[in-house]
Amino acid sequence: SDHECVSAEEAAEKLGKGMFIYVREGSTAKNLEALLPAVDGASYGRCIFVTDDRQPRDLLEEGHMDGVLRKAVTLGMDPFTAIRMVTLNTAQRFGLRGCGAIAPGWRADLVVLEDLKGFRVREVYKGGTLVARDGAFLPHVEPGPPAPGGMNIAWERTGGIGVRADGGEMLVIGVIPDQILTERLRERPRVEDGMAVSDPSRDLLKICVFERHRGTGNVGVGFIRGFGLREGALASTVAHDSHNLLAVGASDAEIMAAARGVERMGGGQVVVRGDTVLAELPLDVAGLMSTLPLQEVKERVTSLNGAARSLGCPLDEPFMALSFMALPVIPALKITDRGLFDVDSFSHVSLFP
Repeated sequence: SDHECVSAEEAAEKLGKGMFIYVREGSTAKNLEALLPAVDGASYGRCIFVTDDRQPRDLLEEGHMDGVLRKAVTLGMDPFTAIRMVTLNTAQRFGLRGCGAIAPGWRADLVVLEDLKGFRVREVYKGGTLVARDGAFLPHVEPGPPAPGGMNIAWERTGGIGVRADGGEMLVIGVIPDQILTERLRERPRVEDGMAVSDPSRDLLKICVFERHRGTGNVGVGFIRGFGLREGALASTVAHDSHNLLAVGASDAEIMAAARGVERMGGGQVVVRGDTVLAELPLDVAGLMSTLPLQEVKERVTSLNGAARSLGCPLDEPFMALSFMALPVIPALKITDRGLFDVDSFSHVSLFP
């Protein structure tokens, strides 16, 4: 299966080779309209709607799969085909027998819709029991114990984040706004006392990945253009796919302040200026999810984005963009806890080639 298709031609090629295609419509990567022509009478049984990453604001304002269904039908898709792509097709793809349709002997996990245009959910049934009506959850659920954040960083073994300048140009990750692809750039670093450092005046910022799961002490250090920070730093434990601690900043001190701020929360996202935290979102479930109410999460994400903009970041969703900088399967350059990664050669490469 594949959820990275960006054109109908690419989707048709992969369908022809027997793959399932996940038609993605997320907060950043929006591919539904471009991929719909590939969904036809021969292929619809192997096509599935997904959202991938979707921000709290979009969940509140547009919905989740209901929002995807609304858009698909508005663009002309048959509503029954659209519903199959979020129910039966998904169950068949994952081998979930007795799920995904309404039939004798199958699980009674059901939604009652107001209509097949707006897809407003009137009722939700789980195992035949009514669990939600008109947006309200009905059963009483006692909260469980807090989940560990999974912060196991061996700071004493990292060796710091300094980079000795090796002469000449260095490889730089180039951010492409609203894309998870990056550019492969070459730039001369700013050098202080023989060390390559961030240069906010040229939008050349240091980016670091700290391994946080097994206490290895691994830290990868590189440079990136596109975050535009004049000062301060951002850090997050949402960093696809390994979800290590990822930080980008205008100075080493601020990068470390942001990283330590995330560690203090047990995982999450933070914006700092100097050693002052401007905004933060604790992600207390494995450093990836929050137990706060959705509305509060939305407000905190809005504060994080606003704080990043106040430091000069031009990106609409800076933390969403940051999360993909550690994903070493999407070209061209990415960063892992073992250093700079060239996706085209599929190998780690030297910062100074």
